[in-house]
Amino acid sequence: MKGKVHSIDTFSTLDGPGIRTVIFMQGCPLRCKYCHNPDTWALNSPNAREYEAEELMELILKNRPYYRASGGGVTFSGGEPLMQHQFIKEIFHRCRQEKVSTAYDSSLYIIPSIVSDLAPLTDLVLADIKHINSPKSHELTGAGNQFNLDNLQLLNDNGVRIWIRYVILPGWTDKYEDLRNMALFIRDLPMVERIDLLPYHSMGSHKWKLLGLNYELQYIKPPSPARMQELARVVFSISQLPVYII
Repeated sequence: MKGKVHSIDTFSTLDGPGIRTVIFMQGCPLRCKYCHNPDTWALNSPNAREYEAEELMELILKNRPYYRASGGGVTFSGGEPLMQHQFIKEIFHRCRQEKVSTAYDSSLYIIPSIVSDLAPLTDLVLADIKHINSPKSHELTGAGNQFNLDNLQLLNDNGVRIWIRYVILPGWTDKYEDLRNMALFIRDLPMVERIDLLPYHSMGSHKWKLLGLNYELQYIKPPSPARMQELARVVFSISQLPVYII
């Protein structure tokens, strides 16, 4: 079995607990206006590298001493990693045998049967909420959010640990009503352990230009640290969960 990989980070501390090997998979069904990796969108990009499961496991296991010392493991990201879920399932199965912790970072804009299929082999999901309002989600990403919210509930019902990730994009995702509704939704999911708020940045905008794409957010400035703290307090006051600014 082969997987199409965009890139690999072998020593990450930002994609789950501990030190982690992060595999960025090729392919994504969304077209988020703030995406900083548009080069991952096309599943059949000539820039992607195909890995055999054995080859990737060899790379993952090289860092096993660091996983054990830090409580880390492997995280699949993207793009949208669940577009290649059969390959990830094979790797997760092997990681279980090797006692390596498994996680993936996903928008969860994917059919629920895929999430269910991976759930028994998944220790943690870093779940992106693009927007709690479905029409606004469609405007921002090209898709409504029903799969996203249904799959969050599905993961919760299957006892999979969840970390929420939410990008603060001024004028798009920072309205108090939307943050309140998101926090209310999360509050009813006991498997959610924390909420990460990520300030919008334009560091990937140059990739849009290189790919001949129109970057619509060029005049939007990142939210200030004070604004991020203010919104974190709003989310915490309702969800009563740890809120981190990443």
